[in-house]
Amino acid sequence: MNNILEVTGLSKHYDTFLLDEVSFALGKGYIMGFIGPNGSGKTTTIKSILGITTPDDGRIELFGVSDDLTQNKRIGVVMDTPLYVEDWSAGDVGAALMPFYDNWDKVQFKTYLDKFGIDPKKQVKELSRGMRVKLQIAVALSHEAELLILDEPTSGLDPIARDEICDLLREFVIDENKSVFFSTHITSDLEKVADYITFIMNGKIIYSGTRDEILESYVHVAGGLSDLSLEQKRLIIGYREHGTGFEGMLDVGCISSMPKGVLIEEVNLDEIIIFMNERGKDHD
Repeated sequence: MNNILEVTGLSKHYDTFLLDEVSFALGKGYIMGFIGPNGSGKTTTIKSILGITTPDDGRIELFGVSDDLTQNKRIGVVMDTPLYVEDWSAGDVGAALMPFYDNWDKVQFKTYLDKFGIDPKKQVKELSRGMRVKLQIAVALSHEAELLILDEPTSGLDPIARDEICDLLREFVIDENKSVFFSTHITSDLEKVADYITFIMNGKIIYSGTRDEILESYVHVAGGLSDLSLEQKRLIIGYREHGTGFEGMLDVGCISSMPKGVLIEEVNLDEIIIFMNERGKDHD
């Protein structure tokens, strides 16, 4: 069993949204970034994996087993906002959660609090946003979690705090039996640490594969308004015009179709999301 997480044909119907046969797999020892615009289905997918939402169809396997919520004890969850009682101290958080985990290590928890500079007597409501995220990570790493699921934990954090969290994730997967599923809008973090990217838009998976492959599949293209023919414009993903020219994204296989003088540059994950989203609007 090489995959720590497998999602196959996951579907969920709402009045105004459809999660449409979502499928992807995360192998052991890797970090997967989960990206897409707001409302694309990321949270519904994560809630389905954690058993918080019941999908209408599809299968989720954790550690090679499906439909077994006891496997959740092997997962560490880090959300954008911790679901801890605000008046609890950091030490109270450990004491309250300890009975729920057979493998809880209170010495390890104390070690992580010290490492992160979290006073065990300080109340949750007194912690900064960064410290609240680190408290969740301390919990996740103190019960021998084998899979970390992170939902927007770094949004609103300063670059130093985000870099520290990325370092922790790298350390976590040094053990090749452990993996990370990391949903975030801050795609520059994923460009640092993710081995794989799964891109969801409008409830459908657009791409699931290596980070390098998706970044190498497209380029950013820009030029003057008079540079392109109508046929060439149609090749550009998310084509848009501004005062001095145009820009968009291009499949690398179409570079030779562009005229001389057009500027071709590397694309980043943010731009891929933006231009794919623009194309989606064009098709609505």
